Amino acid sequence: MTTRRMTVGQALVEFLARQYTVDGPIRERTVPGMFGIFGHGNVAGLGQALKQYNVTDPELMPYHQARNEQAMVHQAVGYARMRRRRATLASTASVGPGAANMLTGAALATANRMPALLLPSDTFATRVADPVLQQLELPHDIGIQVTDAFRPLSRFFDRVQRPEQLYSIALAAMRVLTDPGETGAVTIALPEDVQAEAVDVPVEFLQERDWHIRRPAPERWALEAAIAAIRNARKPFIVAGGGVIYSGAEESLRRLVEAAGIPVGTSQAGGGSLNWDHPQYVGGVGATGTTAANRLAAEADVVIGIGTRYSDFTTASRTAFQNPDVTFVNVNIASFDAYKHGSRLPVIADARETLDALRAGLERFRVSDEYAGRIAAEKRGWDAVAEAALAPTGAELPGQAEIIGAVQAASDPKDVVVQAAGSLPGDLHKLWRVRDPLGYHVEYAFSCMGYEIAGGLGAKRALDALGDDRDVIVMVGDGSYLMLHSELATAAAEGIKLILVLIQNEGYASIGHLSETIGSERYGTRYPAGPDLAANARSYGLDVVEIRPGKAATEQLAAAVKAAKASTASTLIHIDSDPLRYAPDGEGWWDVPVAQVSELGSTRQARAEYIEQRRRQRPLLG
Repeated sequence: MTTRRMTVGQALVEFLARQYTVDGPIRERTVPGMFGIFGHGNVAGLGQALKQYNVTDPELMPYHQARNEQAMVHQAVGYARMRRRRATLASTASVGPGAANMLTGAALATANRMPALLLPSDTFATRVADPVLQQLELPHDIGIQVTDAFRPLSRFFDRVQRPEQLYSIALAAMRVLTDPGETGAVTIALPEDVQAEAVDVPVEFLQERDWHIRRPAPERWALEAAIAAIRNARKPFIVAGGGVIYSGAEESLRRLVEAAGIPVGTSQAGGGSLNWDHPQYVGGVGATGTTAANRLAAEADVVIGIGTRYSDFTTASRTAFQNPDVTFVNVNIASFDAYKHGSRLPVIADARETLDALRAGLERFRVSDEYAGRIAAEKRGWDAVAEAALAPTGAELPGQAEIIGAVQAASDPKDVVVQAAGSLPGDLHKLWRVRDPLGYHVEYAFSCMGYEIAGGLGAKRALDALGDDRDVIVMVGDGSYLMLHSELATAAAEGIKLILVLIQNEGYASIGHLSETIGSERYGTRYPAGPDLAANARSYGLDVVEIRPGKAATEQLAAAVKAAKASTASTLIHIDSDPLRYAPDGEGWWDVPVAQVSELGSTRQARAEYIEQRRRQRPLLG
C-alpha cells in the first residue's frame, strides 16, 4: 500500500479538497474553502497545513480569515443555501472559547437542515499537559471538554483521538454532510496534539471521491395513496418548504399546480418556490403568513407538504388547519419530517421526483371552478392589501412595510434578500415579492439574531464563486446588527460587496410587540439613547448613506439602494423607522404562553385572549 508521511491536519485538508458532490449533471467541490481563527489549539495543525498548501498548491484549499467563530458557520450556511446544499465551507476554531463560539452556529445549521463542517480544536489527547490552557475540569468526568457540547447540536460528531481514526471519521462525516435527509452541522473534534502528529496516510484516502446526492423516487404504495387522497380532495392546499429549493423542484411544482389548480403557500425556507405573481401562489402560510394562504389553509381537506418540517410558525402553532377531516400528505426526504402530525400518508422521497410523479398520476385532475375562483379572489384581496402596505405614506418616520416596499422597488428580480430575526422575517414573509428561486433567504428555523451580515456574506461568496453577479441585500434591525457586525470587516478586507439596509428603531421592536401582546408592556425592549450605528459601519470602511426622517425618506431610500447597486463597494443604508406601525395582519397566531396569574391588568387581559386562541389548537392528526 502506497502511503505519504503527513500530519493529521495536512491529511484532513488534502482529503477535503478532493471531495465532490454530484447532483445529476452537476459536479462541484463539496468543501471549496475553509475559515479559521488560529490559536494554540489549531495553529500548528490545520493552520500549518493551510499555510503549507497556500505555498505549494494555492488552489487546493483557499483560506478565509474570519472575525468571529459563530459568524464562520453562519457564512457557511448562507453559502450552502445559494448552492442548494451541494457545497458548504469548513470552519476551524481553536480550543476552548474559540470552539465554544461556534456552538450557536452549529445549532443554527442543524435546525435549518443545512450542511456545515465544523473542525473545533480540543485539548491534548495524550494529556501530557494537563490541565492545558482553556481546558474544562469536571471532577466527575475529566474527559468532557467544550467540544462535547457539539454532540446534541450536530448531525454527526466524532473526535480524532488517534491519527489512524481520521480515515473512518472523515468518510463518515462526508456521508452525513452530503445526505439531504441527514445533513446539518457535522463536527470533527481535533485534539491539538493529534492535529500536528505525523501518520503514514494511504494515498487512496487522498484521491478524488464523488458523493452522489440521493434523489429517491416515491414508493409505489405511497405515491398511489397520495394521488388517491388528492383526487378525492375538494380543497387541496400545498405547503412548499425548503426541500423544494434544495431539490431544484420549483419548475416541477409550477407544472403540477398549473395543471391541477392547487394553491401554494410557502414556509420561510420555501420562499422562491413560486414567483409572487404566479396565479397559484397565495403567499406565506402560518403565523407570519398572508390572509389568502391562511384562509385557504384553514379550510383545506388535504394538505400536501413538500419538503417542509412543519414548524410552529408554519402551522400557526397548530391552528392553521381547521378542517376537522384534514388529511396530510407529507413529502420529505427525511422520514422524521414526513411522519409529523401523525400523517398516515408519508412519502419519503425527493421533492422533485415526487412532484413529477404526482403530476403524471394526477393527469386530468383539476380543482373545481368554485375553488379556483376562491383562490383567485383571496389572492387578489391580499395583493391589494400588500400593495397599500408597501406604498410610501409620507410619514416623518416610515413603517417597516413601506421600507420593504422601497427596497423591493429598487431591487432587481434576481437580487437576494437576507434576513433572520426580529419583526422583519414576518413582514418579509407577507410582503416581499419573490421573483427568483434563490431570491429569498430568511433563516427562520433558528431565527438567530446576528445571522444577517454573516449569512449574507456567505451567500455572496457562493454567488461570486458561480460567476453570478446578482446583489445580496441584507435587511437588519439595530438590535440584530449589534449582535454580530464584525464580519463587515471581512467584507471590506476581501472586497465582497453587500448592500445593507439597517432599520433603526431604538431597540428590539419585534420583542417589544410580543411583550405588549403578552401583557408585559414592552419592558426591557428599548434603548432610546442608542449608539451611532452609521458611524460604526463607516469605521469598517463601508460606504454609508444616512436617510434622515422626513416625508421623502422612503423615496431617498429607494434612490440609495439603486446607487448602492451601481457601486462596486459595500454600502450600508441607515434609516429610522416607527416601530409602532405594523404590517397588515395575516390572521396567523403564534403560541407564546402568558402568565396564568398577574397583578398587571394588561397581563390578565392578554391571558384571557391567549386562552381564547388556544381553543383553536388541534393535534392535526391526518
